[in-house]
Amino acid sequence: MQKEFPISQALTKVKKAVRGFRTPSVTVISQKNDPFAVLVSCIISLRTRDEVTEPASARLLKLAKSPAQLIKLSKSKIEKAIYPAAFYRNKTQSLKELCKDLVDNFEGKVPDKLEELLKLKGVGRKTANLTLILGHNKPGICVDIHVHRISNRWGYVKTKSPDESEMVLREKLPRRYWKGYNDLLVTFGQNICKPVSPFCGSCSLAEICPKTGVTSRR
Repeated sequence: MQKEFPISQALTKVKKAVRGFRTPSVTVISQKNDPFAVLVSCIISLRTRDEVTEPASARLLKLAKSPAQLIKLSKSKIEKAIYPAAFYRNKTQSLKELCKDLVDNFEGKVPDKLEELLKLKGVGRKTANLTLILGHNKPGICVDIHVHRISNRWGYVKTKSPDESEMVLREKLPRRYWKGYNDLLVTFGQNICKPVSPFCGSCSLAEICPKTGVTSRR
């Protein structure tokens, strides 16, 4: 019978391993406790490096601190603020539509319930959960590609998509780890447990990690 992966031990080790690495950009932005800032930065961050996301979000949020203010900005002004974020023109359109939705249906406020966040145009489960966690300080499980990959690499879940991973983690992961799980695994995945050829030789989890699916390592 396969032994259950020691998730508590692993997360303690991950926490120590990621000290000194760059904090994910959306987490940095969230330190102002502004749900709108978190939501905006989440949209900008899609398929965009952290080094681009953080200053792009800061430029836009300096121009618009609320959905009502962002609606008044011209598309060209938003595009200029968030460039060179990937797909910045599409994201500009998405941000305009999102803010109109917030003004029209939520009194210009970012909702604090998952089911309401998911009703917003252009908001998927990852963005909704991250907005809940970082913007409203409420429990949620945000699963991006790093979280999905590492959770499977550990053998903690056996899933085929991030959305499926979220559902399994909601059943399995102790609630005390929910809020910090994404932050820890994203930083760990970007710097140590990389998608291709992870740094297993210097990883503090090497002895307890089954390395599921790993074909080459450093």
